[in-house]
Amino acid sequence: MGRVANKLSVNFAKKTDLEPGLYGDGNGLYLQVSKSLTKAWVFRFMIAGVARKMGLGDYDRVSLADARKKAAAAHLLVVDGIDPIAEREARKAAQAAEKAKALTFKECAEGYIAAHRSGWKNAKHAAQWTSTLETYAYPVIGNLPVQMVETAHITKILQPIWTEKTETANRVRGRIEKVLDRAKVLELRTGENPARWRGHLDQVLPAKSQVAPVEHHPALPYAEIPDFMAKLRARDSVSARALEFTILTAARTGDTIGGKAGEIDKTAKLWTVPKERLKGKRGTRKRDHVVPLSKQAMAVLEATPREGGFLFPGAEEGEGLSNAAMSELLKGMGYKPDYATVHGFRSSFRDWCGDMTSYPNEMAEIALSHTVSDKVEAAYRRSNMLERRRRLMQDWANYCASAGRAKTGNVVAMRAS
Repeated sequence: MGRVANKLSVNFAKKTDLEPGLYGDGNGLYLQVSKSLTKAWVFRFMIAGVARKMGLGDYDRVSLADARKKAAAAHLLVVDGIDPIAEREARKAAQAAEKAKALTFKECAEGYIAAHRSGWKNAKHAAQWTSTLETYAYPVIGNLPVQMVETAHITKILQPIWTEKTETANRVRGRIEKVLDRAKVLELRTGENPARWRGHLDQVLPAKSQVAPVEHHPALPYAEIPDFMAKLRARDSVSARALEFTILTAARTGDTIGGKAGEIDKTAKLWTVPKERLKGKRGTRKRDHVVPLSKQAMAVLEATPREGGFLFPGAEEGEGLSNAAMSELLKGMGYKPDYATVHGFRSSFRDWCGDMTSYPNEMAEIALSHTVSDKVEAAYRRSNMLERRRRLMQDWANYCASAGRAKTGNVVAMRAS
């Protein structure tokens, strides 16, 4: 004789005076009354020799008829050897995954910005990300589910601005690529990244260099450097000392204004710029950049007051010099941006090295913190490299201090040994 089913009635189940306990309906379905007299439907079963209990919903929300349907469906799974609780959890996880995949590109972009904001140097970077995506990407793909973004969408965004605003367009492309890469890692999309350049968009868009040739920073001719340095030394300001130090060390603006007192070894007369602050793609810088300091560079540091740990403190307490301070100083000295720039002094140094000295080109490249092959850098990391570079930087500093004596036609080539 089979088990008796449908033992409960609607009228019985609705009784308010039922004692706490389980009231069987058959086929594993029970009305469960708790100690607080709340009611719920449960399905009890055995799977792999283990007794389990599966909730089917509150009595007030699930009718007796629906509870029987749920219990019958769960019972069929048990007959097939499937745990209905595990099956339900897997189904919910799949539904959640599908819902997540419906996230729009804009939502994914906002997630990327939020995740990386703390690692960016300043709030302006996050604002620039948001601004460029709002202006160019969101109107096309902002409300599109991230897994549906395709190459056609990317080209629609980039083609109108690729020629006229090439640098901006390239930034937009790179930012879209990063957002889509993150979405793939989070399993919100599959397949290749439609915003990647190499082997993909480079087949449908002209190279950046073809439509927007690289513009070099205007550089003061090295023959004018000594007289310029004399004028600069006459200026009494933190920005003047920062610019003097930048020129003497052939450093980048960011390296100087981000420089900390702890990076200076006064005894060895060395400045170590951490690899994390060096220009270049993340992960490509394997070593710190060590700069031998000339007597003149050390004198600049000695003459500059220390505040907040920065080599060159800014106007705000606890902050370094602003990014524009040295550029503004140049303008104040009467040098227009189309004739001389802060970054351009690195070119002045490089030209001087090539024209006026016999130091190896590779040594000048290392002095500028340019990337050179591992083989070349290994050769110049032998015991004599640092001392030869120290002589190079001292010769440069001496040249910078030779106002009134140094002219292009009569400067003696500096020693290379």
